[in-house]
Amino acid sequence: MTQISLVLPFALPPPELAPDLVRALEVPTLASLITRTSSFDAVPFDGPLRMLPHELWLARAISLDASDRPALAAQAMLGYGLDPADGNWFIVHPSHIEIARSHMLMADMRTLDLDERHSRMLFDAAKPYFDEAGKPLLYGDACTWFMRADGWTGLDTSTPDSAAGMNLSDWLPRGDKSTEYRKLQNEVQMLWFQNPANSEREARGQRAINAFWPWGCASALESVPSTAPTLATRDAPGWLSSLAQVRDPALKDVLASGDGDAIFVCGTVTQAAIGADWAAWLAQMKHLEKTVFAPALAAVRDGRIKKLRLVLSHRDRHLELTTTKLAQNMFWRRPTLDRLLP
Repeated sequence: MTQISLVLPFALPPPELAPDLVRALEVPTLASLITRTSSFDAVPFDGPLRMLPHELWLARAISLDASDRPALAAQAMLGYGLDPADGNWFIVHPSHIEIARSHMLMADMRTLDLDERHSRMLFDAAKPYFDEAGKPLLYGDACTWFMRADGWTGLDTSTPDSAAGMNLSDWLPRGDKSTEYRKLQNEVQMLWFQNPANSEREARGQRAINAFWPWGCASALESVPSTAPTLATRDAPGWLSSLAQVRDPALKDVLASGDGDAIFVCGTVTQAAIGADWAAWLAQMKHLEKTVFAPALAAVRDGRIKKLRLVLSHRDRHLELTTTKLAQNMFWRRPTLDRLLP
């Protein structure tokens, strides 16, 4: 393989906890990968962007970045076998929003455990309201729907992972169509309040689905070019997997898939990081040591990968490092995790 990019969302510890987490990490192979490099770049993430560093990196890598927003909806629809035709579409997630003491929070959608039956019940109830508002709704999977909103192209939205667990007032859709969005949101919230799906969920101790989250606006003109690298995903949400040519492979299978360039996005630690469960994060990083870091290092050292790029991110920055067989021969560089520190 010519080059593979390993994109690991939230594999970079947050600055305030980095010293303690790095001391507790047991990932010697990762230390070799990030110490013996041919290039190293620590990229701060500043400005009003309403996404995460790895999301912007990926959108640009597959040419679905439109004015610093991930224009992913139309391509994701194709992954679900849906036709975007000539419209402008948003990805829509059924979600849970709660009011904390002083602000609103949206739950990480990975924690909702929304099954197909309940999702279909909520979708079927909401669809007539979307249709009446001139916003046709299509079903992708339990957690991923699509809304056509030709007049909402200027609606400024945030990716769900950037908003999850944060003060939601900073991440809600905004712009000249935000009033229309809030009106439709209120109608759907009232509609779902006593929906049997939510009654059953609450009886099980699950959180109610009480909102929808739109983002990723794109038209059929915004699609992945044929020259883009092969994309493989593991432990990824449905919308991201829908963009991939290879879904849930082991890294060794990606390495054996042939020549050319590939991107492997592995979201194994994302849920733990968003939920600030750092014991789980450490355990999952240790798991990645065996399943990702060690196979990657072996492939570099025996020449099966000519160049390995690592993209490690957190909310406010990402590291981009490259290593090669020659770089791994730099025995005088003692492997260390210091580059994970702010």
